[in-house]
Amino acid sequence: MYRAPLLLGLRLRRCWRCSFSSSFPVRPWRGGGAGASEEGAPSAPGLPAMARVPLPIPLPASGPDRQSALLAAASALREGGLVALPTDTVYGVACLAQDSRALGAVYRLKGRAASKPLAICLADVEHVYRYCNVCVPDKLLQELLPGPVTLVLERSDTLNKDLNPFTPLVGVRIPSHWFIRELARECAGPLALTSANISQGASSLTVTEFQELWPHLSLVIDGGPTGDIHRPESRLGSTVIDLSVPGKFKIIRGGCALIQTVEILAVKYGLTAELPICGQLTQSLGK
Repeated sequence: MYRAPLLLGLRLRRCWRCSFSSSFPVRPWRGGGAGASEEGAPSAPGLPAMARVPLPIPLPASGPDRQSALLAAASALREGGLVALPTDTVYGVACLAQDSRALGAVYRLKGRAASKPLAICLADVEHVYRYCNVCVPDKLLQELLPGPVTLVLERSDTLNKDLNPFTPLVGVRIPSHWFIRELARECAGPLALTSANISQGASSLTVTEFQELWPHLSLVIDGGPTGDIHRPESRLGSTVIDLSVPGKFKIIRGGCALIQTVEILAVKYGLTAELPICGQLTQSLGK
């Protein structure tokens, strides 16, 4: 018999761009339907369903159970597992970036092309210098991070060579969300992070929106909706900016914080856009 992964319901404090709901009850997946396995669990592209795990556990806003959730997630990651969790934008799936086998599991889970890179998540800005070669001022990093931004930088030799072996660059995230940052700190290293959905699918704002992935995850952390499910802009994800060339920046993905980010880069720090910025954005910056 299949049983859904452990879901930990958290009452979270207000974050950078949205307020989280209180405990968000989720029932374990019981149905069949298209893509379901013989045991009733829907199938992800390349992974078998997990063995039995505990039923959902609702957690209070504070106290020892909050710490227990963090330790449970860290333990799952250290054992090579994949953990779904909220960020400051959408739900993500994380594993240890230095664990090559876990990286492979992420790609199989999402049905993701091997040529598509994974970002890393760090606990603090100071850790960026350990895993990347930085060519922008520290104050610039401090203004953008933590926040809903992914900065693409030149990677250092410290990073696992099996992480994005096809590129000398890596995307860096420090979400404005206490749980994932504390998780990276507890694991004492970078987390590989991707969105909690099948490749090319819509981003997830609640745990039920990626329910088909539950059977293939070690743990699901339920922090409630990360945004308004009725507003398409809530699913934009982080703004992705390439800062690997000194004095320049390149917009890789607009995301949810484009105008604020470009204003910091171009207006405050005088960086030059590698590609022309569209007229609408230029007008916004001029206001």
